[in-house]
Amino acid sequence: MGQSKYMMVVGLVVTALTCRVFPLGGGSSPTLAQEAKSQSLIEKAFPHSNKCKRCHERVYEEWETSPLSKSIHSPAFRASLDAYLNSAAGQDKALCFRCHAPHVREFSDQAQLFVDQAKSGDPSLDGVACTQCHLIKQVDRTKHPPEPKYELGSKTLYGPYNDFVQNLAHQSMELGLFQKSDLCLNCHQSVPSATNLGKTNDLLGNWDQSQAVKSGKECQSCHMPEQVGESANGEKKRKVANHTFPGRIGKLRQEAAKLDVQTKIDGYKTTVTVKVQSLVPHNLPTTHPAWATVVLDLDVKGKNLKTVFADNRVYGRTYADAKGQKTIFDFEAVKVLEDTVLKPEETRVETFSFPTPKDTRTFDVDVTLNYGPITGSAPFLQRVEAESSKGSQDPVFHPIEIVKRTENIPVTK
Repeated sequence: MGQSKYMMVVGLVVTALTCRVFPLGGGSSPTLAQEAKSQSLIEKAFPHSNKCKRCHERVYEEWETSPLSKSIHSPAFRASLDAYLNSAAGQDKALCFRCHAPHVREFSDQAQLFVDQAKSGDPSLDGVACTQCHLIKQVDRTKHPPEPKYELGSKTLYGPYNDFVQNLAHQSMELGLFQKSDLCLNCHQSVPSATNLGKTNDLLGNWDQSQAVKSGKECQSCHMPEQVGESANGEKKRKVANHTFPGRIGKLRQEAAKLDVQTKIDGYKTTVTVKVQSLVPHNLPTTHPAWATVVLDLDVKGKNLKTVFADNRVYGRTYADAKGQKTIFDFEAVKVLEDTVLKPEETRVETFSFPTPKDTRTFDVDVTLNYGPITGSAPFLQRVEAESSKGSQDPVFHPIEIVKRTENIPVTK
């Protein structure tokens, strides 16, 4: 090809690309312009957390490390959302967002925008942030799941304290709801898509009958513990609520359970009895996402610390879809096949038997209670891995230790 023809082809390609990327007039496309307008309307009603950060830096930094800040960012959520939207139940595009970005309740006609934002992998919309909670004025407990009622347009934010400082950014009002578990039940009591399962799929179990609740504890007692600090930058230090929302993530999980391990050698047979005591006033685990499990692992090491026996017990729920096949998705579940979750404050005894290790004077018994890694079909797990910048090293693929006990057992001759 001659140089002049070559330059002509290149010019046409560049022109075509330029026209496609930069529309005539230099403006954005109608779709992008409409999305920007819609997002602006949403953020006018629910100001973005970046605005709150200007004055509430401590709170913002705590929240930023919490799972709530990643409610529509996580690879597992994006993969699950995609599976839901491609399912028979996926016509209600707002369903997942009623908890993962609850302000969709006020903008149901913009559900596609929330979907597009989440699928982008780097949404500029908030999921569960400041105003998604602090604009709630009441909770309707008669609904299942309970429904939050937002107060919009008044520039009033609600919270648990009456010693707030007057400011020009917004009005503040003390509301008892913010020290009650009711505030959390909107999203943490049950899953909307599995309400047809009724009480069999309540996430918390009989939490309201627990000793913790009877003693006066609310969700916030553990998951938003009081501390001393600034509510706003430069403000006098006082009692404030922690916004890291400790639970599965954070040191609080180390207080979730106790293990008591007893080992008995009877000749060629050894029995390990493990007493698992849940210390939390709700189910352990709370079974959303539906693959959530807590796993009790036993590892017996003999000569040269080589594993000679291993076994486990899995606490969680197993679901069946309409075809009777096992599923990890709430939105496909029509039946609970098996329920082994630890009930509120339950103590369960597990027994393991195995041949007494040979050719050693002692052996080690390691017992660990972990939050289990994500499970599911190979295509789903591959999708989660592909969605994560960390690939297979994403934390969702690895167990999280709750508590561990190790004993060295002498073998008597």
